[in-house]
Amino acid sequence: TLRTEERQRLARERREEREKQHAAKETQILEKERKAKLQYEKQLEERQRKLKEQKQKEEQRRAAVEEKRKQKIEEEKERYEAAMHRTLERNQRLETRQKRWSWGGSVTPDSESKTALLYTASKRSTSTANLKQTEAVMNKRLSSSAALLNASDRTRRSQLSPLDSSVISRLLAPTQASLARSKSAATLSAD
Repeated sequence: TLRTEERQRLARERREEREKQHAAKETQILEKERKAKLQYEKQLEERQRKLKEQKQKEEQRRAAVEEKRKQKIEEEKERYEAAMHRTLERNQRLETRQKRWSWGGSVTPDSESKTALLYTASKRSTSTANLKQTEAVMNKRLSSSAALLNASDRTRRSQLSPLDSSVISRLLAPTQASLARSKSAATLSAD
């Protein structure tokens, strides 16, 4: 009976010891699983945070590129408008010059005063013959230049479209105006 009781006690103790070891192993396994789960969640959060930061940086970069593109377009638009404005101003100046120094010598208050000055100067000058001679030479040169210009103009214009010929005639207008100016300058210098 004693042996049986002793054996039963020992068996119970061994069973209890095994159960304790088994429970400790279970606890260790559960702890490991808990730690692994926490680490996984932490890594997942870190990855999501990095993805979010990367997305924000990408959006900021895209916005900066878009802003730069808009700014460049705006600058190009301003440059184009400024160039158009300059061209319009230049055309207006050329038109006013053209009106002032036309071949017909259109009478403006400015040209009237110049004519009056030339008249009084020629009255005062003693060598009117020299003045007439210089004028004749200048007129001859101007008329031959104009004839050459007109002849070459007509030849070219006959080969060009109406649009091209109108552009060319507008471009030639300042040349004719400068010829008229040189004529008046020569007249003044002869005085």
